[in-house]
Amino acid sequence: MTTTVRTAGPYFDDLSVGDVFTAAPAMELSSGAAALHQAIVGDRLKLALDRALAGRVTGDDTPLAHPGLVWDVAIGQSTIATHRVIANLFYRGLVLRRFPRIGDVLHTTTEVVALRETSRAGLAALRIRTVDQDDRAVLDFTRCAMLPRREETAHRDDLDAIPAELGDDLLHESWSGWDLSSVPETPITAGDGWELEGADVVTAAPELARLTLNLAMAHHDRSANPNGQRLVYGGHTIGLAAAQVTRLLPDLVTIVGWHSCDHVAPVFEGDDLRSTVAVEARDGNLVHLRSRVRNGSGQEVLDWRFVAVVG
Repeated sequence: MTTTVRTAGPYFDDLSVGDVFTAAPAMELSSGAAALHQAIVGDRLKLALDRALAGRVTGDDTPLAHPGLVWDVAIGQSTIATHRVIANLFYRGLVLRRFPRIGDVLHTTTEVVALRETSRAGLAALRIRTVDQDDRAVLDFTRCAMLPRREETAHRDDLDAIPAELGDDLLHESWSGWDLSSVPETPITAGDGWELEGADVVTAAPELARLTLNLAMAHHDRSANPNGQRLVYGGHTIGLAAAQVTRLLPDLVTIVGWHSCDHVAPVFEGDDLRSTVAVEARDGNLVHLRSRVRNGSGQEVLDWRFVAVVG
């Protein structure tokens, strides 16, 4: 006799504020993982591609991991709490406390910090804390996942109270000792904007989910979605948007944080994505950018407000 073992994680009504998930495996940021990540989303950040340049800028010639690989692994590790996710709605306050190197090992803890029931499902706000092998802080941010529920609950938390803005000290902390003299100046100011002419097709979506330890069934199993299509992992869309930003701003040094990131419509494998990018503010070497991504039908799928370092 065969016994079916369910391993798909909690429903919304199984969760309580204060629940902590720690069992996701730690993951080394290997050169192989970096190469596959680059092949899927087209990472073009010079510091992650050019070891010599990264050494001159950061003072350490150990290869730098692309920040997109770092946040994708952290998000993937956090899906131990969200196997059953219907959609990931937003991220708030993501900031890199340090920039990991190839060879560093990341471990993530996921805590339920707020819950709000909806008419047919529930929204879970999750605090994601990621550290390296020496227990040094790497990431600390919040994401909101929509999960199915089996029964009604009393959860009515205010998710709008989750802060989105990043403090100036945090935005300077991880790169304050870098020497930007090797990086060309980027002459942009608030109000500048661009639209990318070409689109990027979304391919290898399940492969990226597997690479980054993402367990969400919606990204692997067509039958987990009512329309019979696999939902593309949100980090995939963000990764393509980041690659498009570096085509518009080829001398961008790095992305240091996100004010917010909203998935406003689903993305599916085979979609063509293109972006418009606007400069919301500039403060010295920090630029506050907004990327809005739309699919081939012209529908907006992503609204991403983030902060980058430029020369």
